[in-house]
Amino acid sequence: MYEISSEAHFSAAHHLRNYIGPCENVHGHNWIVRAVICCQTLNELGIGIDFRTIKNALADIVRTLDHADLNVVFDPLNQNPSSENIAAYIFKNLEQRINTDVCKVTRVEVSETPGNSAAYFV
Repeated sequence: MYEISSEAHFSAAHHLRNYIGPCENVHGHNWIVRAVICCQTLNELGIGIDFRTIKNALADIVRTLDHADLNVVFDPLNQNPSSENIAAYIFKNLEQRINTDVCKVTRVEVSETPGNSAAYFV
């Protein structure tokens, strides 16, 4: 099994509904997203999945979140825009673009501040 990963970044604002503390107020982060793809085999070039494929798919998803009010994105889903929910959102969108018989998205990690992250994985 091979593990390939790529990172993307975006800036966005959010607030956590029903949270008691400073995060209930609108605030922003410079988010870092790391996606991990596992591939069972390599192609004839010795590549599991091209980094460009991951980067392009991840960039398309992150573009919808960049400079957005994340509550606008997550309210229709009936979810708080927490790091956990953002990781799951990106994971589910990414697997629709990446998953094949050979390669699967296995983990998406989202960091909202240095040293603090949440991940969604299978």
